[in-house]
Amino acid sequence: MSRLRIFSEQDAVTPMLVANTPQFIAEQLQKIGVRFEQWQTNSPVKPGASAEEVFTAYKSDIDKIVQEKGFKTVDVVSIAPDDPEREAKRGKFLSEHFHKEDEVRFFVAGSGLFTLHVEDRVYEILCTQGDLIGVPDSTRHWFDMGPAPYFIAIRFFTEPDGWVGHFTGSDWAEKFPRYENGQAA
Repeated sequence: MSRLRIFSEQDAVTPMLVANTPQFIAEQLQKIGVRFEQWQTNSPVKPGASAEEVFTAYKSDIDKIVQEKGFKTVDVVSIAPDDPEREAKRGKFLSEHFHKEDEVRFFVAGSGLFTLHVEDRVYEILCTQGDLIGVPDSTRHWFDMGPAPYFIAIRFFTEPDGWVGHFTGSDWAEKFPRYENGQAA
């Protein structure tokens, strides 16, 4: 189940707000320019599905957002708990960073924890199957897939280089809950 928790940057323990309703989550995130919506498909994708099967199942949604936002590249990333490089892959996204393009992800299966640092607030978004999140360019954030990651996500890019993170060097990400065993602490 999707979840939003909003913290003061000064208190990483007690959330100021907790929400589990997708519409309310979307309304709260829209206030900071973040897109959040849920997609449905008539062709559920099972673990182990190929990128082509994922593209076919979500073709109309992919085409719509590509046309709307002008994305030039779309790919599928799939990470499983037994991935021998899971620790390195997890570590790549755990520090606060930003991008010079919107970061748009759709969770086909599994889950991950996006945490955004906007002004004096920290927005923790647990994304699960069916969630699409669009983080505006230059928004400071980090992503945690957990120690035993399991997700399949469609990624959208406007730049041909794909994922390029610009790290802030701050320690904000270390102060807030990690994603452990499928749950945000």
